[in-house]
Amino acid sequence: MTNLSELKYSQGSRKKNIRRCRGIGSGLGKNGGSGNKGQNSRAGGGVALGFEGGQNPLWRRLPKRGFKALKDNTYACVNLEKLNEFKDGTTVDLTLLIEKGLVKKEFNGLKILAKGELSKKLTIKANKFSKAALEKIQKAGGNAEVI
Repeated sequence: MTNLSELKYSQGSRKKNIRRCRGIGSGLGKNGGSGNKGQNSRAGGGVALGFEGGQNPLWRRLPKRGFKALKDNTYACVNLEKLNEFKDGTTVDLTLLIEKGLVKKEFNGLKILAKGELSKKLTIKANKFSKAALEKIQKAGGNAEVI
């Protein structure tokens, strides 16, 4: 067993950076690995990403389409038929659905949709319900609570 003070990196796991243009002693020769003259040989030289020598760049030539809403409300949606696996009287909310694997992640809340029939008496807590889902939940004798 080795001491912490004796630990070393494994062979080849750490590589020295090439220090370009840092003098003759760097081992990269007179011009330090930058070649001769020109924009790319200068300090801070080179062009911006997407620059095409003054030609109108591709990202400006292509048509812009669509619209991205600043407030993107994406809900985790669950159909009523999936909720039949819970026992009568259970309070179903987003955390329980994530535990059971019916929903992968939270998104911006939970929405209950009306596909299928609900045969259990459940208390369901969600951010949104479709109208048909509300009717089916009440018909089955359950409660729907909007968070």
